[in-house]
Amino acid sequence: MSRAFVNEDDQREAPFVPPRADLPEGVPNYVTPNGMEALLQEKEVLLSELKQLVAGDDHDKQNAIAVVNTRLQMLENRIGSAQVIEPEEGKPETIRFGSYVTLQIGNTKQSQQFQIVGVDEANLKKGKIAFTSPLARLLMNRKAGETITLNLEHGSRVFSIMEIR
Repeated sequence: MSRAFVNEDDQREAPFVPPRADLPEGVPNYVTPNGMEALLQEKEVLLSELKQLVAGDDHDKQNAIAVVNTRLQMLENRIGSAQVIEPEEGKPETIRFGSYVTLQIGNTKQSQQFQIVGVDEANLKKGKIAFTSPLARLLMNRKAGETITLNLEHGSRVFSIMEIR
């Protein structure tokens, strides 16, 4: 068909929707109970957004609807594959998924607390690291009092495990 007979308004580019946090192929999608609650709340927000958008000929509305539908589909995939890991009762002896860990950084008196969470929950500003991260992988199954070394591109960093809860 000649381009002369093609409506330019129908030639829309698919809007870009950023992917969700990376979950390596074959790795289970572990989430904490709070993480599952956050995923379900996110779904409710997206469904509410979708209801507010009115389908019509408006190009921007069509793009907005496409973006929300794509985000919903990606979220549904994550929720469908989620494996909720309940926290252990009592004080854990070793670091597990969901554990809160207090680390001393190097020889300083500076310490930092992290929780090991699912990839969608990870937020370094809130002290939440994904269980797939290099630091979390080094910490798993370790005990308080142990020291680990995280090899970085420009050297390494030593952490002492001060507390697990």
